[in-house]
Amino acid sequence: MSKFRFAVLLVVVLGLSLAVAGVRSAENSEATTGVTPEFQHINKLAFGPEGVLFAADAQEVSITALHLGDQMAGGVPGTQDVAAIDQKVAGLLGIDAGNLLITDMVVDPQTRNTWLSVMRGMDADAVPVLLRVDGAGEIEVVSFDDVRYTRIGVPNPPPAATPLELAGGRSIPVPNYPDQVDPAGLIGVQTITHMAYIEGNLFVSGLSNEEFASKMRVIPYPFRVANAGTSVEIYHGSHGQLETFSPVFTFVPYEIDGEPSIVASYLCTPLVKFPIAALEPGSKIQGTTIAEFGNRNRPIDMIVYEKDGQDYIAA
Repeated sequence: MSKFRFAVLLVVVLGLSLAVAGVRSAENSEATTGVTPEFQHINKLAFGPEGVLFAADAQEVSITALHLGDQMAGGVPGTQDVAAIDQKVAGLLGIDAGNLLITDMVVDPQTRNTWLSVMRGMDADAVPVLLRVDGAGEIEVVSFDDVRYTRIGVPNPPPAATPLELAGGRSIPVPNYPDQVDPAGLIGVQTITHMAYIEGNLFVSGLSNEEFASKMRVIPYPFRVANAGTSVEIYHGSHGQLETFSPVFTFVPYEIDGEPSIVASYLCTPLVKFPIAALEPGSKIQGTTIAEFGNRNRPIDMIVYEKDGQDYIAA
């Protein structure tokens, strides 16, 4: 295995809140295109090719490629630290900070501006909002008006709840969709948990309605068709068992011994590697657990960085 260290910051994230629509079921889904996209519950973000931002809808269980073009530029390059950003965003949106939910944050690799997905409100009338923070600390609401987009549904989305399997054969039903998730809870939404664009493909983790529920989907971009993806299971040392219902919550691509791989982290908190070549549609693979960081933890993101000639992965 390549020599790298894991700098781990494990934090609890807020759950999400919005009404659930019906759960779809399909072996494959085909892309649609349009202008001025609408979202029910915007959550995970990922940057794609130049001018494209992928945005997931945790409620609709779909992914939208936003063709933002010039809207990605125009601000001061970089990102400035903004103290009490939740309060400032809430003030910009005309609400109290207690009614704001920040669902994801990503950095544009070109401009180094930071982009936030948020929900304005915590009830069924909550409004999805996309924001950009530039190098001067200016916060801008990004309009969806006249934005071209391509959207694809995630096949076989999960049911309303999925069992959390515990040692001794016990299980607890855990809600998957935003309207049922405890905002102060540990687990959060499980329909779409993370996304990353890697060499022409969008990798998407989350749950499905299949017997082996945990999925890693590889969706070619430009979007045309999304297949059912690969079922992934792990051995969870803390629980002393194989698990197929727990989703990957965050991951990064990383080359290990010359093999392109996914390094992924789970709830409570195994760190696992999957070879990218094994992620074949319709197959089932078992990841290799390479570290454990204890229970009652959940990583919210992972990044790879270099310091003094050594690679680190921060989670």
